[in-house]
Amino acid sequence: MYLLSDILGRPAADIDTPALVIDLDAMDRNLAVMAAFAAKHGVKLRPHAKMHKSATLAKLQMAHGAVGVCVQKTSEAEALAALGVNNIYISNEVVSPFKLKRVVALARELEALGGQLAIAVDSMEGLQRLAKAVHGQHCVIRVFIEIDVGHGRCGTAPGAAAVPLAAEIAGHPALQFGGLQAYHGRAQHFRSVAERGESIAQVIAHVLATTAALQAAGFEVPLVTGAGTGTFSLEAASGVYGELQAGSYLFMDRDYASNERDPAQPAFEHALFVKSQVMSVCADHAVVDAGHKSHAIDSGLPSVHGLPLDYANGGDEHGILRGALLPAIGETVWLIPGHCDPTVNLHDHLLGVRGGLQHGKVEQIIRVDARGALT
Repeated sequence: MYLLSDILGRPAADIDTPALVIDLDAMDRNLAVMAAFAAKHGVKLRPHAKMHKSATLAKLQMAHGAVGVCVQKTSEAEALAALGVNNIYISNEVVSPFKLKRVVALARELEALGGQLAIAVDSMEGLQRLAKAVHGQHCVIRVFIEIDVGHGRCGTAPGAAAVPLAAEIAGHPALQFGGLQAYHGRAQHFRSVAERGESIAQVIAHVLATTAALQAAGFEVPLVTGAGTGTFSLEAASGVYGELQAGSYLFMDRDYASNERDPAQPAFEHALFVKSQVMSVCADHAVVDAGHKSHAIDSGLPSVHGLPLDYANGGDEHGILRGALLPAIGETVWLIPGHCDPTVNLHDHLLGVRGGLQHGKVEQIIRVDARGALT
């Protein structure tokens, strides 16, 4: 029987395939670069833990200066809190009465750990449901009003529409107005620097209009939070955002690496790989054992690390490699996933390698604690 624990301390070459592997040295450098950026620009960092879904990595980010983490699902927050992550923001709307009971129980649990829970709202109905759930429960939940800054997903209209929500929050002692949630997800993947700059300029205008409306009504905005790995330097430079939610910087997938580089934004290294092995070779292609059961393809196919090969979809269990010089049967091929978040969600564990992919050793087995946490 194959025991995962047997791989600890062994060479990376011994990792069975397909497997999801972290280059720990590259990840550590990414952590340091982002921490230095946040400190230099005087902004808080609250990375999205929905990317790695791991309490171990969330705590590592907090040890490097992050104030806490974001998640999108109540069950993600529960999984991380159960393992000691005590400052969590559900940057999404929760309206189900059953889930809201869980949200309140989680808020009490985090307070007992010396932390706090925050959540986003974008409607009076959603806010009143939250207030009803938390009434008399002896805890305080920090509430961010989400505004639609251009993504076209959740969020109330920017400007005066946020004022009644702030007034409603103020009317409930168990709710605390945290500020504004302002995130433009589509802008993260606009390929050119100019496109991203134009988009975030519009985001800033929406945030400023909303802040002005709230201030005119007597409500100060304690914090504006948002941003992602594709645009965070723009939000940081705006003077408007006090907190960045970038998460993918830790692993840096193929899709983000396809963006035109903004000189104002620090560079990050690829740190997440799918280790695969060549299982068949024909005249014009080779086949590896990593199909789309091992990596997500919503943002496109993976790229091949360090080799002049193209990867084509071979189905659930197979990947097709084409190029002038094909690898032989049994050779290792390292793939850079197109999208790190859903790729991690396909795996129970991440294997942390120290000393490089070629000659390093397995130092850590990191559990994906919130894998499949969809509710």
